[in-house]
Amino acid sequence: MRVLAVLASTALIGAFALATMLPPLTSLGELVAMLDGHTLLALSRVVRGDAPVWVWTWLVLPVLMRPVWLLPAAFGMVLGGLAITLGSPRAPKSPHWKL
Repeated sequence: MRVLAVLASTALIGAFALATMLPPLTSLGELVAMLDGHTLLALSRVVRGDAPVWVWTWLVLPVLMRPVWLLPAAFGMVLGGLAITLGSPRAPKSPHWKL
């Protein structure tokens, strides 16, 4: 539970840092292109070569078009929800059901 909470907070802090340091609408594809221009071409070749065309069109491109801070923010919220769910106390058992 604590590991998930730490990962969630790290992801949310990273999302906040990306949102404040980069222009607000910088997409994930633009950030990857800024870091290494050949990565997007290699990713395109790998996905289009090994997977059906709809994987590139319907899965990869929409993720690359989203703002860069959105992916770590969503990841942090999912991890935070898991940490809360796993850390919640169990429902007390009724004494009538004891064997």
